[in-house]
Amino acid sequence: MSRKNTLSIPEALIVGGICFGLFILLSFQAMLAGFPDEPFSDAGMVWGLGCELVLAAAALTFLRARGFDIASLVPQPTLRGSVAGLGLFFGAWLLGAVVTSVFQGEPGSQPIDRMVSESRLSMPVIIVFALVNATFEEVFFMGVLVRGLRSHGLAIAIGLPLLMRVMGHLYQGPVGVVWILAFGLLFSVCYVRRPVLWPLVLAHILWDIVPFTTLAE
Repeated sequence: MSRKNTLSIPEALIVGGICFGLFILLSFQAMLAGFPDEPFSDAGMVWGLGCELVLAAAALTFLRARGFDIASLVPQPTLRGSVAGLGLFFGAWLLGAVVTSVFQGEPGSQPIDRMVSESRLSMPVIIVFALVNATFEEVFFMGVLVRGLRSHGLAIAIGLPLLMRVMGHLYQGPVGVVWILAFGLLFSVCYVRRPVLWPLVLAHILWDIVPFTTLAE
């Protein structure tokens, strides 16, 4: 049976709602509450990991029922892809540093800065969460939404998933959102040019691990 790799707009919105609706809602709540500085914790990471696994299962069930090519969503690690992922990680970090330099205030003034600096996380939890979170976000943002929406034009294929990504990270504050916007846009352009998931997943794994390496217990 032939499987499809395209989505209608309603299908894309359903997948986005399943995968990211809860996180978007929580992010808006944090923003409206004035960006409370709640540090990351092992318990919070495990809760997020569990949510992503459940939501991924629900989204994949929906996609399978709609005839989407599920098998193509498995990232395939290769040496070339790993080198590309390392380069993408450093490129995204540099781009983020450049675009946010205009908006930076006093050190530690942004919610995400305080959340990270006050966190006390164990390294095993950091690594497992990074593996799951990076795979979850890039598979569904890129492998499903960007790829699935290509037939509707690049503006929608890149813009809709990028909007969802940004809305899901509003809790990080204005500068954090600029980081995510730059990060997400670069990832989207790279994926459109070469639709391979592994470099994006590896770069995102590193992005999730590196900020916490000096704080891990």
